[in-house]
Amino acid sequence: MTTTRNPNAGVPAEHGEQRSVSDARITCGNLSRPPELTRYVDVTGMVDKQSGMIDRAVFTDQALYQQELARVFATSWLFLGHVEQVRKPGDFFTTYMGEDPVIVTMDKKKRIRCFLNSCRHRGARVLRADYGKTKNFTCTYHGWAYDLEGRLINAPNAEAYPDGELDPDQWGLVEVAQLDTALGLIFATWNPEAPTLDEQLGDMKWYMEAFLDRDSEGTTIVGGITKWVLKGNWKLAAEQFATDWYHVNMSHASALMVLSPTGKGPKDSIAATPGRQYSDDMGNGTGFPVHPKSRFDAQPVHEYYDYDALKERLGEARVHGPLTTGHATVFPNFSYLPVNGSVRVWHPKGPDEMEVWSWTVLDKSMPEEVRNAQRLYNLRTFGPSGIFEQDDGENWSEVQAISHGWRTNTVPLNYQMGLGSEREDGVHRGETSELYSDSAGRKFYHRWAELMSTPAWHEKQAAASGTTGTTEGN
Repeated sequence: MTTTRNPNAGVPAEHGEQRSVSDARITCGNLSRPPELTRYVDVTGMVDKQSGMIDRAVFTDQALYQQELARVFATSWLFLGHVEQVRKPGDFFTTYMGEDPVIVTMDKKKRIRCFLNSCRHRGARVLRADYGKTKNFTCTYHGWAYDLEGRLINAPNAEAYPDGELDPDQWGLVEVAQLDTALGLIFATWNPEAPTLDEQLGDMKWYMEAFLDRDSEGTTIVGGITKWVLKGNWKLAAEQFATDWYHVNMSHASALMVLSPTGKGPKDSIAATPGRQYSDDMGNGTGFPVHPKSRFDAQPVHEYYDYDALKERLGEARVHGPLTTGHATVFPNFSYLPVNGSVRVWHPKGPDEMEVWSWTVLDKSMPEEVRNAQRLYNLRTFGPSGIFEQDDGENWSEVQAISHGWRTNTVPLNYQMGLGSEREDGVHRGETSELYSDSAGRKFYHRWAELMSTPAWHEKQAAASGTTGTTEGN
């Protein structure tokens, strides 16, 4: 992978070079945000990795949520979409990084770019479409326009501004600090100090390859993006996909009965199948059953694959484990399910609500009938009305619905399953525990607390400039 860094992060422009704007170059004049608006809460006592305890207020408190936006989402690598969504110059789609609306596009030099979807004049979005193709981005409020490189190219009545013009290098769209791709997926971060995407993924990439590197041709997406809103804190969903196989036999009992050949549910030997759960200090996690006959659920997909050829490409350990049935989260809010090609992001919408965006990702070499079978299987199981997805959404909304009660909110939650069982098993990459474990959950919240307790890059910039609460840092 080659990381694309915003060249404006503290580097002076070469003569004639056209640039978008990074946070480090935003013109603020004499603005200085009062420090009272940027108070941070010490969360070090809210997550106890050693004892496996979590303070329930991490799911409900508005101040903590605002701190998450500033210290977790503003500093982390966030999933944007698939490379197939921007194949030619001018192609674009819009999404979110935390609660910030962004545009992802391909410029004339065929570089993937990501800009804040907010006009520098009065702040309206410059793109309101979900996806499409364009030559430039024009705000419908006052007509400020930007090219595919994010540079300001038109401002009506510009002669009325000081010196009779607006400096395009100062008033372009704000661009992410770093953008990179991994296995066909696009990630970006506002953080110029963030480790590379490769470093963020670490050994997690080995597990992702079992899903996204089965085909030498790569992957593609089918069926567009499915979107729905759920009541519940975003971390409940991200955590479950990282760590929770434990809920499957209880929460999904009726769905398992429907899908089993006998209609009575899976055999005990299948329901209690052994497996492993990977976790790392960056907050990533994945769990999967391990069995020599692990197979895809949709029959046409199962029949399509040559499992011996997959073993040659990926190795026996991955074919017997993370290739098919399993769950995974890349910190903070990107998750996937290999068995049905489901890829999703949990967009935060306040402490009590999330918006789910879901894609179906498939091998590019799959014939049309196999693609369609996998797409339909994904919709039936983990679409917005899927037989498994509805169970999960009900659980998260139930947890959230009662968590604001005073007594309820003061009772800590138990994340002790598998405590102390983590080890290098000699088969799978990194550190793993048993399948039924909270190990990845503990590390997920430990990483969350670590970021929440560490001054972010924009706070350091503000401190260095002597403006404790500058507007671009919040």
